Amino acid sequence: MRRLAFTEPVKIADASREAARVIAAGGVLLLPTESFYGLGADPRRVDGVTAVCTLKNRALNLGLPVLCADWRQLESLVVVPEKFRVKLSRLWPAALTIVAPSRTPVPAGRAGTLAVRIPDHDALRALLYRTGPLTGTSANRHGGPPCATVEEALASLDGTPDLVLDAGPTDGGQPSTLVDLIGDDAEILRPGSWSWDEWMPEI
Repeated sequence: MRRLAFTEPVKIADASREAARVIAAGGVLLLPTESFYGLGADPRRVDGVTAVCTLKNRALNLGLPVLCADWRQLESLVVVPEKFRVKLSRLWPAALTIVAPSRTPVPAGRAGTLAVRIPDHDALRALLYRTGPLTGTSANRHGGPPCATVEEALASLDGTPDLVLDAGPTDGGQPSTLVDLIGDDAEILRPGSWSWDEWMPEI
């Protein structure tokens, strides 16, 4: 396991190049998000998704959320329902995850759907531009509390990721809000740091 600083532009650029090599080889990153540390792997690769689930001791059939740098990456994976596009364009990047229909089946998905978001974390989005979309599940054993430091995450996981991107303690707080957009109406599956009704009024 390698551990690289992820704290300033030059170090972030160097770490992102190494991260891209790890992801291309089917490896797993420990990476910071706007709330807690997460586990990043290529959501389209069975080996990467399997490795993440093994580290978390999580069942493969539960699916994993995916982080995207921008709308282009996000829409390469899912179909965003037209009625929600304006709302989402006004909010993202943010700690808001949506469940939408997958364009094609991917290992990180579940039953033809995929959970995706554009994170509110500049360095993470810079990484995603280099690597492409990555899984963004919290870096902890399944069912355990999320971790705001590298040390907490490594102690919680059942094994070690291939590369650690160390940005120091993350902000913590609540996890991302999770909203299902598969049906005619939005369904909040997990309340989090964003209120769907307050921040995304009907248009």
